[in-house]
Amino acid sequence: MNRPKYLFNALIPIAIIILGCSCKKEEKIKNAATKMQEFVIEISNYSKSINPNFIIIPQNGIELGYTDANPDNTLMLEYLAAIDGIAVEELFYNKTLITDQYRLNILRQLKNYVKKIIVSEYISNQEQVTNAFEKNTAEGFSCFVRTENNYYYNQIPDFIHNENSENILDLSDIKNFIYLLNPENFSTKNEMINALKNTNYDLLLIDLFFNDDIFTNDEITQLKTKKNGGKRLVISYINIGAAEKYRYYWQSGWKLGNPAWIKKKYKGYSDEYRVEFWNQEWKNIIFGNDSSYIKKIIDSGFDGAFLDNTESFYFLYHKG
Repeated sequence: MNRPKYLFNALIPIAIIILGCSCKKEEKIKNAATKMQEFVIEISNYSKSINPNFIIIPQNGIELGYTDANPDNTLMLEYLAAIDGIAVEELFYNKTLITDQYRLNILRQLKNYVKKIIVSEYISNQEQVTNAFEKNTAEGFSCFVRTENNYYYNQIPDFIHNENSENILDLSDIKNFIYLLNPENFSTKNEMINALKNTNYDLLLIDLFFNDDIFTNDEITQLKTKKNGGKRLVISYINIGAAEKYRYYWQSGWKLGNPAWIKKKYKGYSDEYRVEFWNQEWKNIIFGNDSSYIKKIIDSGFDGAFLDNTESFYFLYHKG
């Protein structure tokens, strides 16, 4: 896996854009939002039926916390009860200080219904590191800061904010975390494992695979202890809103429109396609059976799943 995991940056409010769409498109987006909420709830119910402590963290698509994905509507409490945390990118910093007030206002409300908000900030220089951490800490959010040389989430930073030796047994306990989603700087799986073992991060967000080699239960167990001896959480990335050509499930002959639920090219990513995520064939790939992606994550001993592209409910019908 050698591409960046740079995800949708909702600087323009989805709810406002939806209201500016044609009535037909607006209705499609609302229906898709409801289907994404149902999808996440189903993934959560399946996972927690196997492991009641399994952690679910959707990335972006924070409007899903509300009916019709509209923050002016009532909270979608069933959805919020199904997730444990919410992840976003570039809340205060996107190279320069931006302070996305729209998303910040939403997160201030939603943080009362989930265990943790986690934020990845992108800064242009080391002088911004402290300020990025301080802004997130003041809101009660856990933060990971990356600079340009770590734009692709492929490095382990030297500095850990709020480093500690406490046992981290629940998402609410974390004081820091790391995204390490691209293994390109490691020549072997063992090299990556040893590098991570030698850190004191409270939460590791990594992929299920090192290239095409799945992490085993024994390997993930090794990662669940910090260098200082404290326990930590290890959570796996999974893309639930787009099909990735380099994944094990991709079949020969698949392309845009074949099968029919592969609906749209993913702008900026030649190896990904946005899908009708409510299609049963796609759902079967993601969860609900022993060969599903989520089951592989559970079998490998991960503490939870990091659900990417939950905002696909919008981009199926809009540019992106």
